[in-house]
Amino acid sequence: MVNSGVAGQLTQLVFGLLLVLGLIFFLAWLLRRVQQAGPAGKGQVIELIGSRALGPRDRLMLVQVGNEQILLGLSPGTITALHVLKEPVEVPSASEKATPEFAQHLLKILGKDQKDTK
Repeated sequence: MVNSGVAGQLTQLVFGLLLVLGLIFFLAWLLRRVQQAGPAGKGQVIELIGSRALGPRDRLMLVQVGNEQILLGLSPGTITALHVLKEPVEVPSASEKATPEFAQHLLKILGKDQKDTK
């Protein structure tokens, strides 16, 4: 009889722990969704075109402000405008995403053309 009480408490503890962990993961997922659902494109004056990490704390970012594109250097505590592009860089739309090199190489090995995958 004592063993069934301990087993019941242990089961209740495990279910409570799983419930709390599930709630944490759900809230993290919800937070990511809400952050991504911000105003996308409409009314935005500054748009992030691309970003490249140079090291663990340094980064290059290409932003578009109106009709100008500006290359920014970001490091801890500073943002520096490195260059204003005379001609904007053409960015492929979401429907024309570039296939990663590995995928292109794999398709080439398998004898399939990239146009066959679309």
